[in-house]
Amino acid sequence: MEEEKKYRKKKKLGSYPIASAVFSNTLALLVIGLFGLLVLHAHQLTTLIQENLELQVYLEKDMTEANRIKINKILASKAFTANKDQVPQINFISKEQAAKEFFEESGEDAVGFLGENPLRDAFILKLKPAYYQTDSLQQVQAEIEEISGVFEVTYVRSLIESINENITKIGLVLLGFVIILLLVVIILINNTIKLALFSQRFLIRSMQLVGATSRFIRQPFLFRSVWQGLLSGLLASAFLYLVLSWTYTKLEDLRLLADEEKMLILFGSLIVAGIIISYFSTRRAINKYLKMSLDELY
Repeated sequence: MEEEKKYRKKKKLGSYPIASAVFSNTLALLVIGLFGLLVLHAHQLTTLIQENLELQVYLEKDMTEANRIKINKILASKAFTANKDQVPQINFISKEQAAKEFFEESGEDAVGFLGENPLRDAFILKLKPAYYQTDSLQQVQAEIEEISGVFEVTYVRSLIESINENITKIGLVLLGFVIILLLVVIILINNTIKLALFSQRFLIRSMQLVGATSRFIRQPFLFRSVWQGLLSGLLASAFLYLVLSWTYTKLEDLRLLADEEKMLILFGSLIVAGIIISYFSTRRAINKYLKMSLDELY
């Protein structure tokens, strides 16, 4: 009687061993997740670099306090000015402060040597990342220089152009890797599921011979594929979270690049991807076996 129960349990429709399939699918999703974390941190690093790029807005000499405040308000109202906690990222540096900083850095007293302060009052302005393209920067520069009382607007053009060029190259490389990895993961999960279902091909044919419809045969396999993909996605997400938490404890500076909202989106995407890939791979494999002749099953 015990042997008969084991036999029936083994032959139950859709009850193929899934431990190896879940393990393989989890590893495949984990690879995608690790690369996704790399992309997210690279994007955050790029944003951080851009947010720390600055424009120097030099003012005309003998500027009155009222005119300086007016220019500050104009810059704060511009769409290109970065905001942090609804505070415009504008910093005023007086010519006296600039001369003091120059003396501390170089050890040379330009004011004492020339008899006057050759420097100008200036606003240090941070832009929104969307405006750090070369064309946008030139438009911003021209717009600011049209403001009455502004003498000159400068920025490190070569550095910004180099950053933009490298960001474009890195973005294309990462996009290429993402596409390749997605294809590899889909093929790997598809083949894993196909091998797992291979042992069920005769049972599928037996069900067909007793009059079971294709829908009835597919249903238990598809149901199991959904929770199999869900489990794989959850395991991959949990492992990624543990790896990320451990990494942050070892490299605290890396936490500056963390974006919890995007991390949650990545984990959710892994779960959804696991379900979708597992479902359609199972459906494709089942349809293949349903259409096979008896000779092809051997």
